[in-house]
Amino acid sequence: MINIYCDESCHLEKDKSNIMLIGGLWCEEGKIKEISEKIKAIKIKHGIKPNFEIKWVKVSNNKIEFYSELLKLFFDEEGVNLRCLIVSDKSKLRHNDFGQDHNLFYDKIYYLMLCNVIDSKESYNIYVDIKDTHTNEKCNVLKKYLRNTYRDYNGEIIRKIQPVNSSEIQLMQLVDILIGVIAYANRGLSGSEAKLRLVTEMKQYSGLQLNHTTSFNYKKVNIFLWDPS
Repeated sequence: MINIYCDESCHLEKDKSNIMLIGGLWCEEGKIKEISEKIKAIKIKHGIKPNFEIKWVKVSNNKIEFYSELLKLFFDEEGVNLRCLIVSDKSKLRHNDFGQDHNLFYDKIYYLMLCNVIDSKESYNIYVDIKDTHTNEKCNVLKKYLRNTYRDYNGEIIRKIQPVNSSEIQLMQLVDILIGVIAYANRGLSGSEAKLRLVTEMKQYSGLQLNHTTSFNYKKVNIFLWDPS
């Protein structure tokens, strides 16, 4: 059984960024407890309560060593991988040409992100951060299309797609940080010294610039950059 923890950044049609990212952190279900305990231990080491919610918006200079150690944990853990799909420029999207609105486009991007991760020989629990009252409905639609794609009529591959509260799940919080780093790198921002350091460290650990499509088979940090033009 494999668990996938999903999150997004800059996903609204009109916000402060032209890019959009959707990503998933995935690993064997048997590793979840161990990794969660390691994250809690890092929190305690840095004087942070175990139930403190990790979020990219909270990254600051006074907590940089804490976030840096979390990033290192991800790269040290074999079998814990990240898939990220980046839409390079939302202003180029032509929803009307394809008979869709931004909500439907968002669902399609989520589907494409997950298709790279899912292997029909495995079983998956997929967890999605609760955003609004429509999250549960979106999960059901996504589950239907994924099961149809993989002819998973008995639900043996896609076991469930469940909305969850990220404050209660350590790996949901970790994926928020990883997606945040990649988003910061692709937006070309430089206002936060702490966030720039995490971008630099992720580039060093991964050997990637974080703004290009990686090989389909590259697992640790798999990136697909999609240009709507």
